[in-house]
Amino acid sequence: MSDHDDLIGDAVERLEWNERKEDETPFKRFRQLTRRTALTGGAAGIGALILEACGSSSSSSSSPAGTGTATAATGGGSAAASIFGDNTKYHFVLVNHVTTNPFFTPTQAGAADACSLLGCSYTWTGSATSNVGEMVNAVNTAITAKANGIGVALIDPKAFNKGVGNALSAGIPVVSYNADEPQSGRLAYIGQDLFVSGQQMGDHIVQLLPNGGEIALFIATPGSANIQPRIDGAKDTLKSHPNIKADVVATGAALPAELTAINAWATGHSSAKGMFAVDAGSTQSLAQTIQKQGLKAKGWVGGGYDLTPVTEQLLAAGEIEFTIDQQPYLQGFLPILELYLYNVSKGLSGIADVDTGLKFLDKTTVVPYSSTKSRFEGTGTSPGVQKA
Repeated sequence: MSDHDDLIGDAVERLEWNERKEDETPFKRFRQLTRRTALTGGAAGIGALILEACGSSSSSSSSPAGTGTATAATGGGSAAASIFGDNTKYHFVLVNHVTTNPFFTPTQAGAADACSLLGCSYTWTGSATSNVGEMVNAVNTAITAKANGIGVALIDPKAFNKGVGNALSAGIPVVSYNADEPQSGRLAYIGQDLFVSGQQMGDHIVQLLPNGGEIALFIATPGSANIQPRIDGAKDTLKSHPNIKADVVATGAALPAELTAINAWATGHSSAKGMFAVDAGSTQSLAQTIQKQGLKAKGWVGGGYDLTPVTEQLLAAGEIEFTIDQQPYLQGFLPILELYLYNVSKGLSGIADVDTGLKFLDKTTVVPYSSTKSRFEGTGTSPGVQKA
């Protein structure tokens, strides 16, 4: 078979996969027949119809039902099947702790893109408010639904251990992303080295405040394994610099509450020198507060984590000094890729710890982020990178 035929066959498979949820009707079969006839030639189209009539249809079965708040199912897959020798339409579940937080928009894009590439599907579920019980329930639901793999942000040191063990016992691979608890037994972690990143943020704070002063360290949910190690790392660095007095402040998991808490702290600490945060929502909110209250003109400095569109804009405008990119797109793309490879290799390959990075961005280096739109940063929906 020629490369041309391969491409046409792949196109046909993609179109028919997208139609898999439609009811089987004479019109649908006729539409597929005429499409195949037009694209592959009359004999191939008629042959496909005969095979279907004989009960040997090559159309794919539906992937397992979704188990959460959002499901992305995609076509593709025929090219992946030819590479990996597996036509199974795998379904994966990603369990998250703040499902509506804008930080995870590129994470969802990464998962969806991996599914498009591999011909699988995924469900995005968990909790909008870091409710561990809701997340554990989502893991259990995925196990009951016989998902082909689970990715979970392990934000609690013990709560997920039973679920992870049950999944592995049922033959369902589990990886963690964004937050990790190795003792849970998960197979791999995809995300940032959190404690080290906090230490390095502390170094940046020291450089920005050579004369010391009072600062705030904001954290959305103290104790959560995705951000607590960061603030612990920052405090570890700052303990060697007693001239910097750090006030640790919890802000909550929802953006409006974070902004309110940070505005209140800044108003009540007029002699402070700056504000820093270890999560995306608090970083965005402190940048907004600095802008709103005109604190830059008073000599305040600020910084934090991640690249929400607002953080990008305010960093480019010079309202804060830095933010740290941990590549959230990869935290969605790579779990799907690893779980898929684990399945098609029958457990022989696919699982690996991946550090998604520690990249400090300042007013200059953030420009390519703030001047473009892309799924990689959650600022666009189209493939590729476009000008903002």
